[in-house]
Amino acid sequence: MTNQQAIAWFEARLAFQTDVSDVQAALAGGNPGFTLVDTRDLAAWRQGHVPGAVHLPRAMIPVRGDRLLDRDRPVVTYCWGPGCDGATKAALELARRGYAVKEMIGGIEYWIREGFAVETADGLVARPVDPLTAPVHL
Repeated sequence: MTNQQAIAWFEARLAFQTDVSDVQAALAGGNPGFTLVDTRDLAAWRQGHVPGAVHLPRAMIPVRGDRLLDRDRPVVTYCWGPGCDGATKAALELARRGYAVKEMIGGIEYWIREGFAVETADGLVARPVDPLTAPVHL
């Protein structure tokens, strides 16, 4: 493998993936420049989702995608976590439909593990930071 191949690989990953810390920082800034899409089913959405996310399961993209999303605004998809490819499948579907899209690697699992709040029927809920995934600030 050449250095040029490595550069191309990592540039491509960064072009189409983002992580939970970058998404959280963008959302906290108030104007993230993208629409965050939760691709999980309704039961998972109700259990807890990233505040400000749009609920759009992959199977509903053909039905509701154009109503919920602006083609001129980039989209970031997420699902459960690294063991789930729902966000990848949704990102592919959205890209095929002409949307600029990235996948949030780590999914809601790493969102929660990093101590970021999720929205539930009872309001915002945050769990302690998992020291295996993010620094614990004492």
